[in-house]
Amino acid sequence: MDEPSMPTPPAHSPGPPAPPIPLAELLASKDLGLRRIAGPADADLLWVHTSEMADPYPYLLGGELLLSAGVLLTDPDHYVARLVEAGAAALGFGVRPVHETVPEALIEACDRYGLPLLEVPPETPFTTIARAVWRLMAEARHRELRRVTRAQQALATAAARPDPVPAVLHQLAAQLSGRAVLLTGRGEEVHAAGRRPPPEAAAALARLARVVARERPGSPASATDTHGGTHLAAYALGGGEGLALALATRRREAGDHTVAGIAVVLLSLLAAPHQGADAADRSAALVRLLLGATPAEVAPLLGSAGPWTVIHARRNDGTTADALTAGALGASLGSALVDAGREGGDTVRVLLPSTAGKATPQPGGGEAAARREATPQPGGEEPPTPPQAPTVPPQPGWTLGVSTPTPLAALDSADLRAARALAHAEATRAALTVDTPVTGLAALIPPGQAAAHARTLLAPLTPPLADTLRCWLSLHGSWDRTAVALAVHRNTVRQRIGRCAVLLGVDLNDMDVRTELWFALRQE
Repeated sequence: MDEPSMPTPPAHSPGPPAPPIPLAELLASKDLGLRRIAGPADADLLWVHTSEMADPYPYLLGGELLLSAGVLLTDPDHYVARLVEAGAAALGFGVRPVHETVPEALIEACDRYGLPLLEVPPETPFTTIARAVWRLMAEARHRELRRVTRAQQALATAAARPDPVPAVLHQLAAQLSGRAVLLTGRGEEVHAAGRRPPPEAAAALARLARVVARERPGSPASATDTHGGTHLAAYALGGGEGLALALATRRREAGDHTVAGIAVVLLSLLAAPHQGADAADRSAALVRLLLGATPAEVAPLLGSAGPWTVIHARRNDGTTADALTAGALGASLGSALVDAGREGGDTVRVLLPSTAGKATPQPGGGEAAARREATPQPGGEEPPTPPQAPTVPPQPGWTLGVSTPTPLAALDSADLRAARALAHAEATRAALTVDTPVTGLAALIPPGQAAAHARTLLAPLTPPLADTLRCWLSLHGSWDRTAVALAVHRNTVRQRIGRCAVLLGVDLNDMDVRTELWFALRQE
């Protein structure tokens, strides 16, 4: 089987008004007194229809429980054959006043053609049976709606987790009691959850995913198949990435298709959070960079000319985020500029552009800032509104280190500061740490003079020693927290800090010394 066949249903067949009712549920209604006397025990009822025609075939849609007293029954074999050809689910035969018992020839024909035959006692009107079927259908519809509602809530909750794509797949597999797989158009597995089907069924599922892959022109949005008792289904995801959701279950229940549809919508949004014009602009920026343009020239294509905020993020559970999970984090932060797993690491980097908005108060705010804002401009024009630094909220399941808004030319420095902020956040067990800018008295010193003083003061220190001293001072001299932030043993921290004191010739217990060193280290 290279590709599953997908027969087209008759154009005149509308969908059932409610989930199908198992024949066993109707037979379980003792007050009806129904008794199966021929044919298989398993059947699904979609409708109830009463007819005394010799050949009701033209008036059947399929799936009916046909009720008849056999008024015009002359050829049971032909009659049953036509019912089976029309797709009837079962036949209910009422005894009396036409027939005292169910004709033996009718019983034999139903056994021969595999059509369930029910004996309807004289005291049970056909309308009572129809009413019972509609009641069972209403109860089934109510159960289905409750199940779909619970599944929708569970899937939405999973989509809000730090690892939304695997979480949605795990929840979907639990809801359907089967296997849920995210596959590429070539059948490669991206994420999976649930019990694995047999190898043959898994191979058939991969083939089914290729049927709906967007990489093929004219591909259907969904497809179903059955392999060795395993029900297979595949759904194309939106976004043009050629991804497909594939499902393998041992049984199909009412509402499964609706639940899968909810998951398809969520996964489409999560797997491709940014498309269209934004993607075209990012592609253009990359091409121009490769062809020799400067970052300043392509920055407007990425959403802003600056300043930019660099965010470093790491999963709280210590696992490495894949591209889809990292993309979902970027979407939650409002940026499609995401770098997941650089050089095999577990840190995700997000570049967040500034947004036009109200000006951020400058240092020395309060009344002075209010006076500056109230100062009229020449010509009575309003002052231009500078870009506003984005507010970065904590993200559940992630630890974030955030740089201050930085000009495009200094993004490498912002990247370093975001990394330090992340280390500080992990050491202090904070969900988010923002690298604070130099303010107050330190901001009054000209940057050039401050940087020259810092280079002279810190010249004896190697980069690892300077990083250790900076981290140790930022954590108020805590050996344990510094060890956590730097991922080294606390004794290593003690040795490095002792070495710094010797090389600098200072007493690091002196607050004045610590203050001056902190000022110098902040200039880097």
